[in-house]
Amino acid sequence: MRRRDFISFLGGAAAAWPFTARAQQAKVPTIGALVIGNINPEQFWREFRQGLHDLGYVEGQNVAFEYRWAEGHYDRLPALAAELVERKVDLIATGSMPAALAAKGATSTIPVVFETGIDPVKAGLVASLSRPGGNLTGISAFI
Repeated sequence: MRRRDFISFLGGAAAAWPFTARAQQAKVPTIGALVIGNINPEQFWREFRQGLHDLGYVEGQNVAFEYRWAEGHYDRLPALAAELVERKVDLIATGSMPAALAAKGATSTIPVVFETGIDPVKAGLVASLSRPGGNLTGISAFI
């Protein structure tokens, strides 16, 4: 290898090194779980985590969770939702209408996934069932 080629190679490798290091330290997506009660996250989110696992997301490997629970105090939900937004989670998942409303009030950019038994249109969570709009989507047992 000629000296000039070697120096070019070395310079290119040095320039690419920061990009390689950054790629190896890629951010793991974080899901913020916001619930009303004081729950055991292992039990409560078992099905949710199993669904993620089926899609290739394994907690502790390529996805992380931030759990926040209000211990039955509905008035704590807005502050807990704001905490998740401040932590810059990639998604907020809720299991109740009050938690979903708190998440909606805390962010208009982070996706929020909810589950509720109340009509989400009447509650003001989404514009319509067929086209929720905004950053919220979910499922409702409302019939």
